[in-house]
Amino acid sequence: MRRLGSVVSGAAIAALAFAVAPGAEAQEKYRPPVAELEAFVPEPLPPGFSVQHTDVDGPVFVEANGMTLYKWPLKDLRNGDTGDRKGKEPFCANVKYTENSGLMSPYPPGLVLPELDTRPTCEEVWLPVKAQEGAEEIGKWSTLKRHDGSLQWAHDGMPLYTSILDKQPGQVFGATSRETANDAPALREPAGPKANTPPAFNVKTVATGRLLVNHVGFSVYTWDKDQPNKSNCYNECLKDWTPVQAPQTALPQGEWGIIERAPGIKQWTYRTKPVYTRVQDRRFRSMEGSDIPGWHNVYTQKNPEPPKGHFTVQDARIGQVLADSTGKTIYVYNCADDALDQQYCDHPNAPQVYRMAICGGNDAARCVATFPYVIAPVGAKNGNMIWGTMWIDPMTGKKAEANAKGALHVWTFRDRPIYTHSGDLKPGDTNADAWGEFNGYRNGFKAFWLRDDFLDNVS
Repeated sequence: MRRLGSVVSGAAIAALAFAVAPGAEAQEKYRPPVAELEAFVPEPLPPGFSVQHTDVDGPVFVEANGMTLYKWPLKDLRNGDTGDRKGKEPFCANVKYTENSGLMSPYPPGLVLPELDTRPTCEEVWLPVKAQEGAEEIGKWSTLKRHDGSLQWAHDGMPLYTSILDKQPGQVFGATSRETANDAPALREPAGPKANTPPAFNVKTVATGRLLVNHVGFSVYTWDKDQPNKSNCYNECLKDWTPVQAPQTALPQGEWGIIERAPGIKQWTYRTKPVYTRVQDRRFRSMEGSDIPGWHNVYTQKNPEPPKGHFTVQDARIGQVLADSTGKTIYVYNCADDALDQQYCDHPNAPQVYRMAICGGNDAARCVATFPYVIAPVGAKNGNMIWGTMWIDPMTGKKAEANAKGALHVWTFRDRPIYTHSGDLKPGDTNADAWGEFNGYRNGFKAFWLRDDFLDNVS
C-alpha cells in the first residue's frame, strides 16, 4: 500500500506575488509556506478590503487590518434553523443567551448555559464589519441594516464578521471552509473570492489541502507519464481514466490550458498537466486514484506540513491519520453549544464543561488521562499559521501563563489543543474517532484523518 508521503513532505516558501483585487489597499501580506497558491477571480472591492492567501483555506477576504472575514450561512438543524438569512438583517446581535435552544436534539430547550457570568454575546465573539453611512455598494458588496440601526457590510447578501480569535493577518482561527457532516452545528465559514477555475471544476477544502474536483464533485488527477501540455493516456489507459474534455468554445485562462487530443476533441490542462477523472471512483473527493503508481490528486494549494520531527503519518483501518512521533493517532476536539447563536466551545477561552463531560465525566484528571494533550517542547517552531503551541492548565482546560505551576506546553492546530487517546495501543489505532455527540461533530473527538479511504488492491 503506497503511503501518502507528499502530505507531510517539505514545502518551499512561495515565490508568487500576491494578487490584490481592484480597489483594494496595498498592505503587508502573510505568505503561506506552500509551494503554490490558489488563483482566484478578482472582483471590485470597497476601499479598505483586500484578499489574503491563507495556509489551509485558500484566498479569503480581509478588512483594513488584515483580519479574515466570515459569514454565517443559515443551517437546518434537527429542530429548527439558525444563522444569517441572505439579504436580511443580521441575526448575530448583542443578545446574551442564557438557555439552550433545543435546536439540536436530544436536548430539550431551556437548559441553563454554563459560565453565564462571562458568556459573551454573539457580536462580542463575531465582530460585525461595520460600514459608514453613505458607504457605496460595489459589485457583490452591499450593506445591511442591523438591529441597532448601524450598517454592516455583506458579500453576496451575507453579513460579514471578524473573529476575536484572529490576532494577525493570515489567521483563520474562527472557522474553516472544510465541510462537516449534516449533524454538525450551524458553523461560520471564511468568506473569500471564487477560485479561478473553468465551470467544469470546483475546489474543496480537505485535510490535505485545497483539492480540485470536477463540477459533480469527483476528484481530478494527473499522470507522471504525460508531458507538459501533452497527454500520453490512450488505448488501455482510457479504460481506467477519463480525460476532462474542454468545450469547443473554451479558452485558456490563467493556469488553465487546452490541448487537442484528437481532431475536435479538447482536454483541459492545469499548470501544464492534462487532467483526468478516474472511472472507478465511487465517492466524492476520493484519493484512491493516488494509490495507482504515477497518478496524483490535484491541489490548487497543499497544506503546510506539521512541525518537522514531531509528527508521523500512520495507516489506519480505512485510511491514514496524523500521529505523534510515537505513532499515536492525533485527535481534534469539536464543539458548539446549542444556544441560538451557536457559539464555539472547542477553544480554551470557552467553557470547558462540554469537553470535560465527554472525555472524563467532569473529572479533569480522568479527562487528561483519557485524552492526553500532545506535549510540545518549549521553544518549538512551527513555520506556519495553522500549527502552534500554547500553555494549558490541564485541570481547567484554560490557557495558562508560561511556565506556571502544573501548566503544560502543548501543540495546537487552529489555535486549539490536540490530543491522543489512552485506548490506542499501537500505531494506526483510531479507537476514539467519533467519540462524543453526533459522531464527534457537535461535542466530541475526531481522528485527524488525512484521508479516509484506501485502494485495497494496490500494494
